[in-house]
Amino acid sequence: MTFYLVGGAGASPTPTLSTEHLPSNRVRRYPSDTTDAEWQVIAPLIPAGHPSRRGGRRPVHSRRDIVDAIRYLAHNGCVWRALPADFPPWQTVYDYHARWSTDGTVNHLHNTLRDQTRAVAGRLPEPSAAIIDSQSVRAAETVARASRGYDAGKKVNGRKRHIAVDTIGLLLVVAVSAASVQDRHAGRILLWAVHHLPKVTMTWADSGYSGTLVDFAAALGVTVTIVAKLAGQIGFQVLPRRWVVERTLSWISRCRRTVRDYERLPEHHAAIVQWSMIIIMSRRLARHRP
Repeated sequence: MTFYLVGGAGASPTPTLSTEHLPSNRVRRYPSDTTDAEWQVIAPLIPAGHPSRRGGRRPVHSRRDIVDAIRYLAHNGCVWRALPADFPPWQTVYDYHARWSTDGTVNHLHNTLRDQTRAVAGRLPEPSAAIIDSQSVRAAETVARASRGYDAGKKVNGRKRHIAVDTIGLLLVVAVSAASVQDRHAGRILLWAVHHLPKVTMTWADSGYSGTLVDFAAALGVTVTIVAKLAGQIGFQVLPRRWVVERTLSWISRCRRTVRDYERLPEHHAAIVQWSMIIIMSRRLARHRP
């Protein structure tokens, strides 16, 4: 069973001034491109890549063009080799995508934007409650057999992403597993990660997480409330608290790269999920900049 978890604060690099980045001469023509206001939000959280004391090459491509290329792929769902010619070479973009996913840059960018988005919404940076849920996604032939499985309930052969969100739907934790992993088993990993968020003491979940998971959470000091379907419920109905995480799953699915899993590595799928939320949060923050 393959299980990949993304949580915590990630790397905390020295803030970068937007003037430290190479300027971009690219014409912004795609819906996924960053606006000037969005880049002002993102730029301080992206390493400029200047040579260190040990040497190294100077950056050749603008970091803004790299970010726009990753956002284009996440938003439009193309293959790496099909990136438009006005972006840097796809090999370069993929290298930065893999590097930033590994060194914690994407995690730090996502979590910093989440704190800022909560502040704009009038919330404290640290959430006090969470909602958890999962979503099975069909996998392409690029996903190895060792990291995929069959979800008999949803009749999906692929991977499953397990997420925890705050009460306004912003992503706290994302975990990627084979689709055959039961929610109650993955819920232990989610709750363990949520437990390390200092102020979270309450979590809501659906009936798939009932059973020993409630006792496991109590041992961690987290209260799990199971929100079951209404008696005699037929069809879709909005249920208290659960609609928040289901709305977040629909937000994530706006990016076509997340509708089906094409990533060979589960950590890259988790990074694409985070990029889908980065697009949403950077746009919200850009609207509130003076």
